Amino acid sequence: MHQLGSHPPARRTIVHLSDTHLLEGPLNGRIDTEANLVRALARVERLVGGVDALVLTGDLTDLAEESAYRRLRALVEPVAARLGAPVVWVAGNHDERAPLRSALLGGEPSLEPVTSVHDLGGLRLIALDSSVPGWHHGRLGDEQLDWLRRELAEPAPLGTLLALHHPPLPSHVPLFDILELQDQPALADAIRGTDVRAILAGHLHYATSGTFAGIPVSVASASCYTMDIARPALSVNGMDAGQTFQLVHVYDDTVTHAVVPVEAADPNDFFTPEWYARMAALTPHERLERFSRKPA
Repeated sequence: MHQLGSHPPARRTIVHLSDTHLLEGPLNGRIDTEANLVRALARVERLVGGVDALVLTGDLTDLAEESAYRRLRALVEPVAARLGAPVVWVAGNHDERAPLRSALLGGEPSLEPVTSVHDLGGLRLIALDSSVPGWHHGRLGDEQLDWLRRELAEPAPLGTLLALHHPPLPSHVPLFDILELQDQPALADAIRGTDVRAILAGHLHYATSGTFAGIPVSVASASCYTMDIARPALSVNGMDAGQTFQLVHVYDDTVTHAVVPVEAADPNDFFTPEWYARMAALTPHERLERFSRKPA
């Protein structure tokens, strides 16, 4: 792609999915979470351009069934391999650490937090575990936050992204306020003044964004079912429609988060590769004249 404006191409591109809620059988007797994930992954595979990682921010399964973790791995990892990108798994409140570790990660079952650090060509991505065994609210805890401080003590060449399930943001759905991340002030203290450039999260089942401790936070919607927050707050409920994922583009001076619909319609043909080639062949002044000037 030719640079037609002020910004060069992104340095890194990340696919951010969340809340797959895989399980044996339909969710609530009617939502096929596996079929919805398969559609999302098919859309991901149609992306044009390189992908540096696939990040899934929690609630990977609905009931923490070992068979569901194995099925999730069988669905996601071949897609990631074809894209040449690693998968970053993040634990959510519907996950359980022991079966996640054994059935998904292929390790020994353990109740220790599921954390990881990934070097994506100079961009550091740290996966945190905000799950609380036996509960649905979120918490990181002193030990994990101390570990995070040690990891962040040395800056990364392209900075750091954090990924966790419970977003440190207010919610438009009262139910989710009960299940929020509880130790947000401690997290803010741990990341303030570090090279953290953005926070990726899930949990809410709708896409939203905000800032936390001065750092952008982006919440991906769910691949399983979504929330229509245009409804009155006390009547918001899940719907099997409107599924999306996000494309995270990391530039030298900013990070963008673009929402991508899973069910995409056929595009119009206003802007073709030939049109871009003609624009690229022009000078910047000629491009403005051709494309920016309004008719007299």
